[in-house]
Amino acid sequence: MSVKRLKYCANGEWKDSKTERYMPVTDSNTGKLIAEAPCCTVEEVNEAVDAAQKAFPAWSATPVSERTQLMFRFRKVIEDNLDELVLMVSTELGKSINEARGDVIKTIEVVELACAAPVLMQGDSLMNVSAGHDTVMYREPLGVFAGIVPYNFPGMIPFGWMIPLCITTGNTFVLKAASLVPQTAIRMLELLIEAGMPRGVVNLVTCSRNEAELFLSHPDVKGVSYVGSTSVGRHIYATAAAHGKRVQALCEAKNHALVLKDAILDITARRIINSSFGCAGQRCMALPVICVEEEVADELVHYLVKFAQEIKVGPGYDPSTDLGPVVSAEHKKFVSEWIAKGIAEGAELALDGRDIAIAGYEGGFYLGPTILDHVTPEMSVGKSEIFGPVNCIKRVKDFEHGLAIMNASEFANGSCIFTQSGYYAREFTRRTHAGMVGVNVGIPVPISVFPFSGHKNSFFGDLHVMGKDGVAFYTEAKCVTSKWFTEEDSKDKVSTWEGTIARK
Repeated sequence: MSVKRLKYCANGEWKDSKTERYMPVTDSNTGKLIAEAPCCTVEEVNEAVDAAQKAFPAWSATPVSERTQLMFRFRKVIEDNLDELVLMVSTELGKSINEARGDVIKTIEVVELACAAPVLMQGDSLMNVSAGHDTVMYREPLGVFAGIVPYNFPGMIPFGWMIPLCITTGNTFVLKAASLVPQTAIRMLELLIEAGMPRGVVNLVTCSRNEAELFLSHPDVKGVSYVGSTSVGRHIYATAAAHGKRVQALCEAKNHALVLKDAILDITARRIINSSFGCAGQRCMALPVICVEEEVADELVHYLVKFAQEIKVGPGYDPSTDLGPVVSAEHKKFVSEWIAKGIAEGAELALDGRDIAIAGYEGGFYLGPTILDHVTPEMSVGKSEIFGPVNCIKRVKDFEHGLAIMNASEFANGSCIFTQSGYYAREFTRRTHAGMVGVNVGIPVPISVFPFSGHKNSFFGDLHVMGKDGVAFYTEAKCVTSKWFTEEDSKDKVSTWEGTIARK
């Protein structure tokens, strides 16, 4: 495969960067270099913001019904090019074909939500709030928003969580695509342009953290949507908010499940396997920690090891593959070091996936399922996000012990309980700190009509992505109070209500 030099997009034009620095894009399945993404200059990032700012007046004045028609057309072109997009995700990221298809389909799901913008943007009204006075609340767009995205969902996060609701509510957008996997985002923007998006409504750059810092203080950027590490998310939240911008920062996770002794263990193990090792563990809704009651811990671990060994590891674009590679050689090394650290801390290695080799794909970034048993609350391997196919088993005495361990985590993205007890399921749902909760569900991600609602150090901000929160994030309320006079009204007469307001 030839190595492509990728471009950035400003005002609807794909341009060669003037940078001297390019970032490697690999086929994660083979390790081979397939493209180079430009580290766009500060001037080019400014150019993208300027294009979005210039496009905003006309786009925000476009009737919402016309803006949603763009989303209907975008949905169609995504479906028409589904196989191409799936293969692209599977190549540059390494997801299995089924997981890559899920990435693109989840994008479509939020595009469909954005088609409901005429309903979702509706405000409130009250007639005769005071004698002869009526008040109407409208939702209006703010201006330019910036998106900074990770590598793990190159379709769904930028073109699902961010762009559809942003632009259908009348804003414009600048995307900093993930430099490890930029081709999916580039192709999706090409399809959005093909669907009829006006120039400058969405713009795309690839750059380093240094150039992206501009979004946090640029006077034309009204808000920032971010997905990534907690340390960076905290910085973005603090810096951008200090400059008066809206921020939604979705950050790290260390999701826990609590398995009670009455759970149906074989079914529970299957669901844990799917959640823990799907997408090679590279998702913030993975299930890397299992708190299990001691009475059934040995049996559950037996099932987990058995089912994990049935997983076929291989290149993502092989239809028979269950578990593809991680995204890069650096990330493979990072995850492997965490496994070694867990063993050094005293965890027992129930299953080791570090020395896996795939014939014909020796250069790929493969890790097999790994299970660490007898992980204690003090071990860092059970507290920090590893973002790989690694599962940690914490043995607990009972429900209260398990819940206490889970709630002690600094993260609170998702949590799950596996039980047949309605009482404990209800108690868990009520008392868990996590924002997304599963009862006998290993991946409790809500559909797009609900918000992706992480808590604690998993999220900084007030309004989450998707659902009504997403619409509120990209709009601001304007309240209009009006009164109409009759010929009989004295021109000098001021109503009691107006006079009261004036005096205040």
